[in-house]
Amino acid sequence: MKILTFSTLFPNAEKPGHGIFVETRLRHLVASGRVESRVVAPVPWFPLTHERFGNYAKMARAPREEIRHGIPVLHPRYPVLPKVGMNVAPVFLAQAVKPAIGRLIDEGFDFDLIDAHYFYPDGVAAAMLGRYFNKPVVITARGSDITLFPGYRLPRRMILWAAQQAAGIITVCNALRDEVISLGVDPRRVVSLRNGVDLNLFRPTERQADQPFTLVTVGHLVPVKAQELIVGALPLLPGVRLVIAGDGPNRGMLEQLARTLNVADRVTFLGAVPQAQLRAHYGAADAMVLASSREGWANVLLESMACGTPVVASRVWGTPEVVAAPEAGVLMAERTPQGVADAVNALRAHYPERAAVRRYAERFSWDDTTAGQLALFEAVLAERSKVPCHA
Repeated sequence: MKILTFSTLFPNAEKPGHGIFVETRLRHLVASGRVESRVVAPVPWFPLTHERFGNYAKMARAPREEIRHGIPVLHPRYPVLPKVGMNVAPVFLAQAVKPAIGRLIDEGFDFDLIDAHYFYPDGVAAAMLGRYFNKPVVITARGSDITLFPGYRLPRRMILWAAQQAAGIITVCNALRDEVISLGVDPRRVVSLRNGVDLNLFRPTERQADQPFTLVTVGHLVPVKAQELIVGALPLLPGVRLVIAGDGPNRGMLEQLARTLNVADRVTFLGAVPQAQLRAHYGAADAMVLASSREGWANVLLESMACGTPVVASRVWGTPEVVAAPEAGVLMAERTPQGVADAVNALRAHYPERAAVRRYAERFSWDDTTAGQLALFEAVLAERSKVPCHA
């Protein structure tokens, strides 16, 4: 089976952590030996590469094509228009990548289906491309694409159109599946396939004895991740240290907050950390804390558990499906500094054996997810073969 994986959420040489969850799922699917894939992962066009332009410059420096883990990846450019861009993004995205996809077909990779990730704008653009190239499309919903964008009138209409065009829909948790169905999509066309965890990469490590109780939080420093709630909990947690792995626009605010609360000496900012190096930080911590306001299926929770480190997390969307047993960790009663502190104290009062945390994580290998994708893709192609094709 040949698939074209399509998403703006995909790593590149300049931003190796961007959308790594999409790449990881694809890597395990290809490793089954039953799928051959090419990736079209567009990046926004920007004319300048100087570092002073920050994230825009990184996009501009992304290679036009590369090989990642043996999978060929193309990064065509697409235009982004400020202010009005959200409503026209799917059209611009689809038009920009048509030539690259056409070349793939001309060069011999005549794929069987489009495997699209993130419903808006990517999934809508994929549905347009599916009609243009006469290919079935499977769209994976991952979080804010379903919990946020349908709140806008035009994106909602386009998301519903794409959902009707799609041959299949995947959600990364049951909570998102319920949300997709609530939009009016036939439940029979929506399957929940949760993300897994790489149990070889993330595994327990040697821990330093007699260290202070240490929290780690991993993620981009952006409003939705709400790391300020964790920093704000430190005055309520005497002696507890916090390690923050990640970078982003909120870093200055978080540093200032730590100084204002007189806890700066207990907070360490690591900056962006490559995924392969996260294991050491999970393993050195006593708990991983995630205070997000929105999460589809937070991979960092399982990564931490696979290293034997329990978690404290906000009770949002798919997170209760991840943290579903005492050995996994504790869910916050409320998303406030007090709620973080109370959950950390509850975990400390009944701290699980780290071996038990690891065993819990072992229930979430990628095998079931890969099997579910293969079954869905094969069913889509079998159904497709029954219907006469029309140019």
